[in-house]
This record gives sequence, structure tokens and C-alpha cells, in this order.
Amino acid sequence: MGGKTCPSPVPHLSLDQCAASRRVVIMSRPRADSQGSLGPDDEVVPYSDDETDDELESLEDEGPPGVPNCVLAHWLFLFFPPESGWSVKANDRRFCKLPEFQKKYFLCLKKSKYSGNAIKTYKYNALTFLPLNLFEQFKRAANLYFLALLILQIIPQITTLPWYTTLVPLVLVLGITAIKDLVDDLARHRMDNEINNRKCEADILLLSSSNPNSLCYVETAELDGETNLKFKMGLKETDERLQEESQLAQFDAMIVCEEPNNRLDKFTGTMHWRRDRFPLNLDNMILRGCRVRNTDVCHGLVIFAGADTKIMRNGGKTRFKRTKIDELMNYMVYTIFVMLVLLCAGLAIGNSFWYAEIGSKAWYLYDGLNQSASYRGFLSFWGYIIVLNTMVPISLYVSVEVIRLGQSKFINWDLQMYYREKDTPAKARTTTLNEQLGQIEYIFSDKTGTLTQNIMAFKKCTIAGQTFGEKQHNTNTVDFSWNKYADRKFEYQDHSLVACIRSGKNKEALEFFKLLSLCHTVMVEQNENDELVYQAASPDEGALVTAARNFGFVFLSRTQDTITVSELDQKNTYEMLALLDFNSDRKRMSIILRFPDGRIRLYCKGADTVIYERLSPNSRYKEVTQTALDMIGATAIEDKLQDGVPETIAKLAKADIKIWVLTGDKKETAENIGFSCHLLDDDMQIHYGEDVKYVTFLFPLKTTGICPSVSPQNEILYEKKKKRRRLRLKRLGRRPASSVPQDATQPIDDWEKEMRQVDFVNMACECEAVICCRVTPKQKANVVSLVKKYKDAVTLSIGDGANDVNMIKTADIGVGISGQEGMQAVMSSDYAFAQFRYLERLLLVHGRWSYIRMCKFLRYFFFKNFAFTLVHFWYSFFSGFSAQIAYEDWFITLYNVMYTSLPVLLVGLLDQDVNDKLSQKFPKLYLPGQQGALFNYKNFFISLFHGIFTSLVIFFIPYGAFLQTMGQDGEAPSDYQSLAVVMASSLILTVNLQISLETSYWTFVNCFAVLCSIAIFFGIMFDIHSAGIHVIFPSTFTFTGVASNTLRQPYLWLTIILTVGISLLPVICIEFLSKTIWPSVGDKVQRHRKKYEMEEEEKKKPAPFQRGRASRRSAYAFSHSRGYADLIASGRSIRRRPNVAHPNPRDTLREVPQADNI
Repeated sequence: MGGKTCPSPVPHLSLDQCAASRRVVIMSRPRADSQGSLGPDDEVVPYSDDETDDELESLEDEGPPGVPNCVLAHWLFLFFPPESGWSVKANDRRFCKLPEFQKKYFLCLKKSKYSGNAIKTYKYNALTFLPLNLFEQFKRAANLYFLALLILQIIPQITTLPWYTTLVPLVLVLGITAIKDLVDDLARHRMDNEINNRKCEADILLLSSSNPNSLCYVETAELDGETNLKFKMGLKETDERLQEESQLAQFDAMIVCEEPNNRLDKFTGTMHWRRDRFPLNLDNMILRGCRVRNTDVCHGLVIFAGADTKIMRNGGKTRFKRTKIDELMNYMVYTIFVMLVLLCAGLAIGNSFWYAEIGSKAWYLYDGLNQSASYRGFLSFWGYIIVLNTMVPISLYVSVEVIRLGQSKFINWDLQMYYREKDTPAKARTTTLNEQLGQIEYIFSDKTGTLTQNIMAFKKCTIAGQTFGEKQHNTNTVDFSWNKYADRKFEYQDHSLVACIRSGKNKEALEFFKLLSLCHTVMVEQNENDELVYQAASPDEGALVTAARNFGFVFLSRTQDTITVSELDQKNTYEMLALLDFNSDRKRMSIILRFPDGRIRLYCKGADTVIYERLSPNSRYKEVTQTALDMIGATAIEDKLQDGVPETIAKLAKADIKIWVLTGDKKETAENIGFSCHLLDDDMQIHYGEDVKYVTFLFPLKTTGICPSVSPQNEILYEKKKKRRRLRLKRLGRRPASSVPQDATQPIDDWEKEMRQVDFVNMACECEAVICCRVTPKQKANVVSLVKKYKDAVTLSIGDGANDVNMIKTADIGVGISGQEGMQAVMSSDYAFAQFRYLERLLLVHGRWSYIRMCKFLRYFFFKNFAFTLVHFWYSFFSGFSAQIAYEDWFITLYNVMYTSLPVLLVGLLDQDVNDKLSQKFPKLYLPGQQGALFNYKNFFISLFHGIFTSLVIFFIPYGAFLQTMGQDGEAPSDYQSLAVVMASSLILTVNLQISLETSYWTFVNCFAVLCSIAIFFGIMFDIHSAGIHVIFPSTFTFTGVASNTLRQPYLWLTIILTVGISLLPVICIEFLSKTIWPSVGDKVQRHRKKYEMEEEEKKKPAPFQRGRASRRSAYAFSHSRGYADLIASGRSIRRRPNVAHPNPRDTLREVPQADNI
């Protein structure tokens, strides 16, 4: 290399790319201008809109008149004393209980504004469960309606049914719902106890540690999704004076800092101690959710605890989620109630006219009450409200809850969603959203840890134009047993590279791995087994250094000025003259070294886009670099996708589900992952956020829309920041300066801002896929909110870290992945599992089945209630509109509870039109759920007219049969009680056979339920019509001997059969015609089910790596994090502290180091 600069680009290369869709928008937040613009800064845009006053920019004016600039700071300090902020006094528990730190929470009661460390997500305790649960249940209109109905039935003047006909179903419904709520809340109690029993879950100011200079390594996976280690440092003053417990006990500092907020990227405060003031920042804080690594002992002071911690503040509010079917069902119940009132009013008017024309003139109908016709009509109205109350289905809600609970259990028990490696089953953490899984239109996904494993692997490299790492068939992985320092987890396929290095003949290969072992900021330690443990600022850099280690170039140690490396078992020490760390502007890092022989050399590695510009014109491999992305070598590092991610995305796309990736990574990194997981391909037309404003001239406005150069989520934060600034100025008695120029990129008013948001959503939704880059947790939630607001679409968010919690809570359905980043996302989710690929089965199988089952259940439920209730309506025309019931009392009480409940519940739990394999093989089967085609007002009115037709048949055919008949004994069984028995028998047979026709998936349980329901009806009917029970309860059971007398007449059995046949014949004909002439996709699949089950899908072969492709993607420098260069250069991590006695480690903040987590 002759002492020249030796750039070595180390980009990420996608190893498995294939086609996915057509057009894509990749959104990236543009930079703010550097001319003092008021626009939000791309680098410092906050994580949320929860800003404190001290986060606002400084005032442009100079303070009050006559106050010199030099004392402005003191004037502000006096105007806003420290006590007005957040103050913490060390070793003084009474300080937080002072009156100035009290706040009202109920009427005149006060409590400390400082939260305790315990969190609370449960709703009830032993004292509040019963009253609160009943209060919540009676907030449902149906339950409140039936309570009012029960009160009406107690009034003798208007009651037409015994009180127990309403009380029994109501108590049953309330009881089952209360038991379900109790079980759910007990689970929340257990989860809260588990979290609250953890040690030291708080935001802590680091005072000292057992490492040099109070250095402390932490893993922040639960905060930002990154598993690489970061370091925190205590102040020099606390490090030197607070090592012993006795010193800590005498620590009496006052901390004055910002109010609790959800800014994960910022902390400002001041420590007042020993008449000195010391500034504090985020580097001094260990936030809740961090995991302490490779540090024996830490000492700290709690600043924020419990709900005040940043991670809890960043979680957003818990939103009550309801499905679209829930909302539609409520509207339909209101519609039924309106219909009920209109029917009752009409029948009451009929009663008034009937009494005036007929009833008042019939002497045998005189009841001794001198009441007017209108008053009798008024009483009749309330009587019919009671008689027709079953039009509003009391058991509907509890039946829905039982079905949802069963569907949730099926998700929990699904072995195909069980991740054996981590013993993690799928978990439905809610029981109210299952059918919504079958209606998803948009999926918002995190990237790191959700689509990827967040594990970097060294896959390929090219050295001097020769590529190594191609997988060779019928060969084992490389054996690194010759290298005592080799990492046993490292796998490599190409044996030729090892042979090339060990031979020592390929100088370029030796130089390549020497660069990888020297040009980095990795820290190294030895574990208890004397194995090397690397601590890298990013997984990328760790993968490169580990690769060099396995190929014989082992990074052993470093000091402030030297780096020691074992090069093929020969130990060499290099003097480090300068180190330029990676940053987002340079996109590379460089190091200047003095070799043992005195030569000075600069090594550089970074993205190919910046390295190639700096190559020497005389470089031997410049032409090669244009195609192989390297001078002396380039590496291909793969952030491994989770298993099945490309296939899952492809299947979901075929189901017409739009997938958006929301990530905090750089644009290039996110784009590469998009190609790897088949969300993007090279045939797509990709538009970037900063260029979207020009897209308007390429496509029609109605399909693309206008997207501003500043993203809508930034505009929201920007507007709130301006409001807070105006509030601050108002508090100081000032007016905002009117001379500040208006930023042209910012919206002028709310209307323009809303139009920009609408255009952004419209344009993005026209694309096949959308990737939003460099977004904060709050902005992820804002994107989801925009789609929900302007598209009225059902959304699902999936993530695995605490930075995804807000997005998970905002979406209609939140899914948490229990992966590398802790359990914060899982705890805030509605559903949880271990791998992204399980999302396909959750939606296309469980979601689709749940939607179909719920829709079928609701359609049938409304039908059977209309068919049952409207018989009273037809009977009224022959009973003088007297509100007399058409059935026996106990039949009305038990109809929805025992006679018709079990078959429809089993359909709601077990029915399936096609099996799970076909559901996944044909994603188009998912479309009816997105369109809401199986349950809407059209289906509701079809069920209504079906019920009207069935009630007409069930009443008028038995009525006609009873008009002029004679029994076998010579008596005419034309009494009211016999008619009620025939109508009830016909109804039970009709509705149970109807659900049999609706059932697509027959099991023994379904067959047993139908037969058992019919048998229970006849058994109970014969019992309550027996003479024995009449003797015991003569006033309650009045149909003595009716069932046995009626059902022994053959022509009445013929009447029942005729009634059932006429009721079902139109349904059978319509079903036959619809499946034959107008079959749905599901009908076609079901018809050819056996054929499809025997077919095998062709396996898709991954596209081979092609040289010279037009799209050259490098992501190394964009995903790489800033390293430990400042720490290394300062020497603070190198110097060792003299051994001092430490307290019992179990009493301190500590976690046992684990090499597997590094």
C-alpha cells in the first residue's frame, strides 16, 4: 500500500432480494436550514410533544427594560426559583413530603407529586370490584335497558310477564361478564406484581461505579431497540468522593432538573453540592429499562420513579379499543330499539281503537275499571315494551364475550405459533379484538428486532477483486480449531479464504484483515473462562472485528495510545496517533497508526459512496471497485432477517394488506432491509420524502397528492412548540416578536396543515409500500393516527421495543414481539408472539376465522330473535292488542338461555369454511373482512326480513291448522295453550335446523349441540307441563298437561313438519343458487378443496447476487453508531482504580454479565 490512505468500505450487501410491489415512498425527515429558521431541526426534533419550559429556545429579547444582559440569567433564576421545578434531595425522605410538593387529586385531598416506584395497570381491588364492575356493565345501553324493563315488570298495571323472565337472563349475563373481567384483572395484578418486584426500576443519576472513572456499560434495547452496549459516566466529583457506603450516607446534594417528560434523548439538570454547581446531562443518567452489563457495582440517586420515568411517560395513554363490529352492533341495537318503540306505539294505538270500537261494547270483557281508551292504550304501550323486549337481545353481549374468550384461547393454544427455541407461545392479551384481526388494511412495522434478528453476521468479502464467501455445495463450515482465539459461534462457508490467509502469500488479504482488527473503537474484556468479550458501539463493528478474530487477526487489548493485535499467532503492538470516529456526516472512520517498524499509516473504512471519492487516481483496483465495492476489500454484513419474513410479507401483500415500515434508522439502512425482505425490488419507482414535492408533476393530483418537504408529524410537533414558546413569553409579560419571518415550509394555518396531511396520506396510500425513516416513537404514533383519521382504516402496529409502545397503543390492534428488546412492547400489546412470521397465521387464519364466525353468529342471532319475538306481533291482531303473550312464560325465559344458545355458540367458536392451510394458501380469502362484506346493515336487514318471514310462517300455519279441526277424541284442541306449544315446537326445530344449514365445519360437538338443544326443549316442556310441578307451584306453572295432550295428535305433528319445511325451503333454495350461480372465492376453494390440498407450491429460489447491478446499496455507514473514540482518547476507560472494599453486590444495582448478550 506504500503508506497511502487505504480506504476499506464496509457496506451492508443484501444477499436475498426479490420483487415485492410496484411503487414505494420512503419518507425521511429533511434537515432544517442553518439560517435560523423556525422549522424543526432534523437532528434535535423531540421524541414527543411533551416539552418542558426549559426545552424552549432562549428569548430573543434582552429581558425587562433596564436590566443588563449580564444579570439576565440571575433575574430569570429569581423569577423562577429552583423550587418551581423538579427538586430531589439526597438522603432526605421528608423533603418530598413538604407542602410545596403536594398536589390535589380529589376534592381537597392532596398527595405528593412524586410518584412511587410501583406501577398500577389493574382496574379493581377487593373492595371496588363489585360496584365498579356493575357500574361499567350498566354503562352498556342493553344492560341498562333490561334493568329498566325489570323495574317495569314490578308494576302490576302494566306487567304482562313475570319478573323472573327478565331477572334470570340479566343475572346470568352480568355474572358471566363479571367473572371474565375478574380473570382479566387478576392477570393484570400478577403482571404488576412481577414488575414491581424487580429491583431498582427507576431513572437514576449515576454517582459512582466499580469501573474506572465511574464508567457503567448499559444495554438500552427496551428504550431505543439497540442491543449494542453504551456507556454512562458519573461526575468526576461524585466518582472521587462517593465510593464507600459511609460516604454515600452523608451525601446531601440537591438536584434541580427538568420536570418528568418523555424525552428519551435529553436530560438537563444541575447538582448543588458543597456550595458548587455541577451540570447534568443524559450521559449521567441510567434510565428505567436499561440493563447494566459488565459492571459489578453502581451507586445512584433516584430522580424519577414509577409513572414519572421517561419510559413510562413515553408509553402514551392507554386507549380503550373497540372493533368495528362492536360499533356496528351497537348501532344495530339502537336501530332495533327504535323499531321496538315504533311497533309498540302502533300496537298501543291499535289497542285504543279496538277498545273504543269493540272492547268497551262487549259486556263479557268488562273488567270493572273505568279507564279511557287512550289510557288503556298508554298502558298497552308499556305492556308491549315488556312483551317484545327480546327484540333487543340481552344475551347478545355475553355470547359475544364467550366467543371472543374461546377464540383467544385457540390463539394461545396454537402450536404452530409456539417458538420452541425460547419456549414462547403466542399470547392473546385481550379478548375483545379477535374479529378485528380479520379486517386489517394497514400494518405498521418496526424494523430492528421485528423484521430482523438484530444479529449481524459476516457473510462475504471481496479482496483485490476476488470474492470469498460463496456457499459451496456438499461442504461443511470452516473449521477454526487452529485458532485458539476463535469465536465458536462464528460460521463461514468458504474454505479458500482460510487457506489463502494461512498460506501468507496473499498480501492483500493479510492487509484487509489487519485493517479490520485495527480500525475500530471496540472495547475488549475477558470473562471468567478467559475468553475475549468484545463490546462494540454497534453490531456492525462487532461483526467485523469478530470476523478478523476468527481469521487469525485477533484484537487483544488497547490503551489510550496503543492497540495490541495477534496476527496469525504473532503479537504486535501499534501506536495510535489519531482516531477519527464515525459520525453521520463523515460516514466513515479513520485511524492513524505507527507500526512497530516505524512506518505511519492511515486506515479508513466506511460507506462505498464516500470511500470511492477518496481513492487515488492510480489505484490498481479502482475499476474493480466500481463493481465490487472495494479497493483492497469490501465486506457483506447481514443483519439476518427473521425466518419467513419475506414469505410473510408476500402473503400479506396478496391479501391486499399495505405494509409500512417505521424505523429510526437512516434512509439507506431501511431501504436495504426493504429489499431484503421483498418489500421493495429493483423494478419499483421509488420516491424519497425530500423529492416528493416534485412528484406532483409526474402523476395526477388525485392519486399522488402533495407531500410537504417537512413531514406532517414534524409539523404537529412544530406547532406545539410554537404554542409553548408563546406561553412562555406571555408568562414573562412579553409579546412574541412580529418581525420573525415566516418559514415557507411551514403551514400557514390549520386548514393548510390539514390539507398537507390529507395529501400525504392519499399519496402514501397509493403506493404498494411505505418506509418512514428517522422517525421517533411519537412520530410513529402520529403516522398511524393520520391513516386512521383520514382513511378510516383498520390498522395494526407491530414492534418489539419500548420505542414502539406508543405506536402499538395508537393502532386499532397492537402486536408485541418478545425478542431481543425486553418485554415493554409485549406488556402494552393486544397480542404477542416471538417471530414476525406468526403474523401471517394470526391474520389469515385466526383473524379470518374469527371474523367469519362472529359475522355468522350475529346474523343468526338477530334472525332467531326476530323470528321468536315477532310472533307476538302477529298474535296481537287476534288478541285485541291486549299485550298478551303468544308463548308460555318459561319458554320465553329459557329460549335464549338454553334452547338456542349452544349451537350458535359452537358455530361462533369452531366454524371454518376452509382449513388453515388453504386459508394461508389463498390470501384472497381475506378480502371480504377488509370490505366488511359479511356483516353490515344490508346483512342486518336480510336477517330482519328472514325473521319476519319465519315468524309469519310459524304463526299463521299453526293458526290456520287450529281454525276448524277435531282431535282423535272428538274434541277440538283449538285452545291458546295448544297453539303456543305447536308454535314453540316449530320455532325450536326451525332455528336449530337453520343453524345446521349455516354450519360449514361439522364436528361431533356441533351435532350433539343441535340434538341436545331440541331434546332439552322437549324435556323441560314436558316437565313444566306436568301435574306434579303444578301441584307444587300452582300459580307459576299453569300449562298442566298441555304438551302431552297436544303432541299426541298426529295432524299437529304434520303441522309442525309443514311449518318447519316451509320456513327452511326458501333458505335452502337461495343457498343452492348462490353457491352454484354466484359462488364466492371461499365457495370455489371449498368446492376444489381436495384438489388444492394435494397440490404443492413451487419453491421460490432466491435471486443470485449479480455484479454490476444498477442499484448499489451500502448501509454500513448509515446504520453504524458513534463509537467509543472520545472515551478511548480521554483514557478514562483505561486507568484502573485501586482496589477498595465494596458493599454486598446483592444490595446494589447489578446484573451478572452474560457474554451471550454482547
